[in-house]
Amino acid sequence: MTVPTASIRNPVVLVPARMASTRLPGKPLADILGLPMIVQVWRRAMEAGIGPVWVAAAEPEIAEAVTRAGGKAVLTRPDHPSGSDRIVEALDQIDPAGEFDAVVNVQGDLPTLDPALPVRALGLLDDGAVDLGTLAAEIRVENERTDPNVVKAVVAAAPGADQGRALYFSRATVPAGDGPHYHHIGLYAWRRKALARFVALPPSPLEMREKLEQLRALEAGMRIDVAFVDTVPLGVDTPRDLDRAREILAAAQANRPGR
Repeated sequence: MTVPTASIRNPVVLVPARMASTRLPGKPLADILGLPMIVQVWRRAMEAGIGPVWVAAAEPEIAEAVTRAGGKAVLTRPDHPSGSDRIVEALDQIDPAGEFDAVVNVQGDLPTLDPALPVRALGLLDDGAVDLGTLAAEIRVENERTDPNVVKAVVAAAPGADQGRALYFSRATVPAGDGPHYHHIGLYAWRRKALARFVALPPSPLEMREKLEQLRALEAGMRIDVAFVDTVPLGVDTPRDLDRAREILAAAQANRPGR
């Protein structure tokens, strides 16, 4: 059987961001080496070289910070239930004609993101049967296997393969038995049509039970492929995470050629 292919011709990167955060209020504007965190994330997304990058901002101050730095931002409703809903509204505003055929959703709290990761997720859409691509890294810290805050991806993949097909996502320690477990990384590359279908669906039973949005796609029969990567990018959720992000970017800046 021939595997269908549907190369992506015109992708866009969208970064949803909002000021509300239980553990770190106002974190998009938190200072990291003299720049708001959202600007650092925008820079990492630009470095990926995928295509145009827009920040989908829930509040005017986020949009203003991005545009002051030379970036593009669009203001969205503040009451969206998820980042997926926010990027759909943003996409409809910036591209009502539907010229962008794929959307890479980069979370707005990843200031140290390796720019190669969005590229890797987007590459999964080279297979026309794939609705969305995402990432996972093998869990190597033992307590993460049982930590419900670490989402596990159950992936059907041949031994030694660098990617596979997602079968399930869970906060539980799955699958059972000997073998690796994978930490899901919440970065997605969507076909535009698949994203539109997804947000039109009601929340699914397993999604509500596990509190994991991606299960809605699986329950609806959508195909999610997963690329395996070496490390999980640092998500900034607490003041400690923010300090760590500052350290990482300061070290990267100090190690650049010519310094």
